[in-house]
Amino acid sequence: MAIKKKDTAAIKFWTPLRVVTTLIVLVLLAAFGISSCNSGNSSTAHLPIIPAVVFDTEMTAANGNPIKLSNYSGKVLFVNLWATWCGPCRMETPELVRLHQEYKAKGVEFVGLSTEDPNSSAQKVRDFVTQYGVDYQIGWATREVALTLMQGKTTIPQSFIITRDGRLFRKIDGFHPRRTPPELRKALDDALVGG
Repeated sequence: MAIKKKDTAAIKFWTPLRVVTTLIVLVLLAAFGISSCNSGNSSTAHLPIIPAVVFDTEMTAANGNPIKLSNYSGKVLFVNLWATWCGPCRMETPELVRLHQEYKAKGVEFVGLSTEDPNSSAQKVRDFVTQYGVDYQIGWATREVALTLMQGKTTIPQSFIITRDGRLFRKIDGFHPRRTPPELRKALDDALVGG
């Protein structure tokens, strides 16, 4: 019996390496899908714990006072890494101010941490706060805090929604004017219910 030309092409396409690679990709996709499903259980035990270095490091606020993220334990916390020179950060800030106004009555705390050097950017940060009407806590992330939160991704802005018990509920990289605001609202709503 002769193999048709069409069948030969199919056999050549599905080499053992392609079959194994396809199976690995499918298993990874299934694992990711299972791990990202929310079963409705309000337990946050499966979420990664924010390292102590992030919570316990004393940083400097724009007003000169010391700040620690551990001061917000027991509350849903929104942390935003940004810089005055960052175009997407400038586009995102008015939305964060609106979100803060909307969610502070619900008990969500907002902290914006600049990734810039506090000594050389102090006036720029204060001017930025005034220009954009930022009414939530602003300060500077130490290098160690920024690197720990960013986990190798150096682009900013990066936003982190942290549960009441100190776990990373959601991380959002970058800013897109249409996609990011509803994504942030949904993550904050979900964290208030389940976190």
